[in-house]
Amino acid sequence: MSRPGPSGDLSVRPLDASTWDAFAELVERNNGIYGGCWCAPNHVEYLRGVSDHRTFKEELVRSGRARAALVVDGEGRAQGWCQYGLAEGLHLKHVRAYRQDPPAPARWRIACVFVDKGHRGQGVARRALEGALEQIAVAGGGLVEAIPETTSGRVAQGRFLFSATVELFEQYGFVRGRQVGKHAWIVSREVEPSSAAPVREGR
Repeated sequence: MSRPGPSGDLSVRPLDASTWDAFAELVERNNGIYGGCWCAPNHVEYLRGVSDHRTFKEELVRSGRARAALVVDGEGRAQGWCQYGLAEGLHLKHVRAYRQDPPAPARWRIACVFVDKGHRGQGVARRALEGALEQIAVAGGGLVEAIPETTSGRVAQGRFLFSATVELFEQYGFVRGRQVGKHAWIVSREVEPSSAAPVREGR
């Protein structure tokens, strides 16, 4: 399988208390992301109309209850991320269609991929996804699922691609399962644990 390499001097760091400020600066630079969501509603703990997006997200990050691979440039500024987490902790879009004929239970979900509006087309999304898979491997690996959209043969607006594209996932070994929307597919891949991964029980 051909895998694209990282672009330029980009590096990946986990989203945690030490990188919160870089993440927050990226979100604020992009007007809160998708109408100010802060990647908060994807979490099952989120309460619509009650949770303040920024405060809620910061609480999750600082308490270790939110995961993401944060892409940082050579100047230390965050330029994108890939949000992932345990499957029971993150929502997926097209959930009704997903539940009609659910696939094999996954351990992990990838819910959101975002790139700064001034850095798109420079390999940031690829590096973010690659970083998330590396972090999942360190956390013990397992089956990973996502619901991205196909872009082949059409021009798709960026706001509809917050979970990235099927084509990008396929470059990293994901396989299409079932179609759950006009352009949306369930994709999945088994990630082997890295040598640094802790021993885990079950899936």
